[in-house]
Amino acid sequence: MNRTLNRLKLIFLGVFGVALVGVLVWQVGWAAPQRKCEKDEKRWWDHGQRVCATPILVSDITGRTIQDKQAEAAAKAAIGRPAAPAAK
Repeated sequence: MNRTLNRLKLIFLGVFGVALVGVLVWQVGWAAPQRKCEKDEKRWWDHGQRVCATPILVSDITGRTIQDKQAEAAAKAAIGRPAAPAAK
């Protein structure tokens, strides 16, 4: 009987140890980087690739410019890009 209890004790300790390592890996590899990324308001966390992404304007990709200067300034402010200095 004593041998069976010792074996069960070791099995439960082993399962607990594996679960503990799994929780630590999840915290360090997934949860902590996500929290760090989400602290910055101008970035977002991509769960699929585990990447902290920065938004870009469609006009940066296509080369088209936003004709309305007020709308351009609002779009740049929304993604955290500073407004261009005023022309002299």
